[in-house]
Amino acid sequence: GDIPERLKARNVKPEAVWECENGLGVTSQQLQKAVKVVEAWACCVDELFQTYDYLVLPSSQVYPFDATLDWPKSVSGKSMDTYHRWMEVMVPVTLLGLPCVTIPAAIGKNGLHNIGLQIFGPKNADAGLLSL
Repeated sequence: GDIPERLKARNVKPEAVWECENGLGVTSQQLQKAVKVVEAWACCVDELFQTYDYLVLPSSQVYPFDATLDWPKSVSGKSMDTYHRWMEVMVPVTLLGLPCVTIPAAIGKNGLHNIGLQIFGPKNADAGLLSL
């Protein structure tokens, strides 16, 4: 049957249905191109890890937001065209399956909301990362 329709019938959130619908439309050429992008990114990261033991990125582009919102529709006045955009700073690490920990790093203006840093290392460096 139609997978997106079955998901909708099970009350799967719209963003997940959107992912499925768009994923089903990916061509083999598009997939091959994406794999090449990932491979190029992996080479860049491997080079960085020749110099640095660990790397750091922010954990998010936004402070925690109201739980009644599905996702932030804008960040610093810039409209987010998909729900991924507000958290795309996590994509580089996740894309490569690198070990990563997130630690609190700053407190928001209201004194309540934390933002973190993702500290990540090369593949199979999980134990070293956890011992920092």
